[in-house]
Parts: sequence; C-alpha cells; structure tokens
Amino acid sequence: MATKIQTLSVRSVAFSQDGHIPKRYSCEGENINPPLEIRNVPEETQTLALIVEDPDAPRGAAEKIVLEKLVYGGPCPPSGTHRYFFKIYALDIELDLQAEADKDTLEQAMHGHVIAQGELMGKYHKSET
Repeated sequence: MATKIQTLSVRSVAFSQDGHIPKRYSCEGENINPPLEIRNVPEETQTLALIVEDPDAPRGAAEKIVLEKLVYGGPCPPSGTHRYFFKIYALDIELDLQAEADKDTLEQAMHGHVIAQGELMGKYHKSET
C-alpha cells in the first residue's frame, strides 16, 4: 500500500506565488537563493531536497538541484519571461550524492522516500541591455 505524500507549505518573503523574482536573486544581481519558508515538515524528515526548474528554457539548461551545501545559481533566462519552480521534497533518508549529481540521479535517490512535497513558482525577465 502506497503511503500518502503530505503537502509542504512553501513561501518566500521575496516574492509571492506567480510573482516576480527580484533581481537580487538572479544572475543579474547577487545570484543568491531567495529565502524560502517551509512549513508542515514531517517529524521523520531526514533531508530536504530542492529542485529549481525552468520549463521555459532550452532542454538541458532548465534544471538545478540544491542539496545541503551545493551552490545555487539564480534565474538567468536568455530572453523573455521564464517561470521558475522551486520544488521542495521532504525525505525519510539522508542522501549521499556527489556535488555534480544531476536531477535524474537525485530523483532516483529520492524514489520511494518522499514523505512530503511542495512548490513555489516565481517569474523572472532579464533586463534589456
């Protein structure tokens, strides 16, 4: 019997759901990760994993993963407005992945261990130069 995956509440003081991600959190600014507030994290959580996806980017440049100490790279669309999905996963295990792990490797490691998930979507449009 499959375990029901709980819902995490994900918010940011930097931008609202479907809102504009400030320049500070992009490649044009400080390129730092936006503050995320995650609520309803189950007690049995061992690891939180974050995948940032840009479905509007060309394939291969659209995904970044953040695990504990890996580096964040902010929105940097080549043109137009792109959507960035910050997907948070609560896992019932600790992950042992290399810094160069890609999204597929992370998803394989997470398979069967996701106990809760949530997401926040923001948009970014690169300044015209």
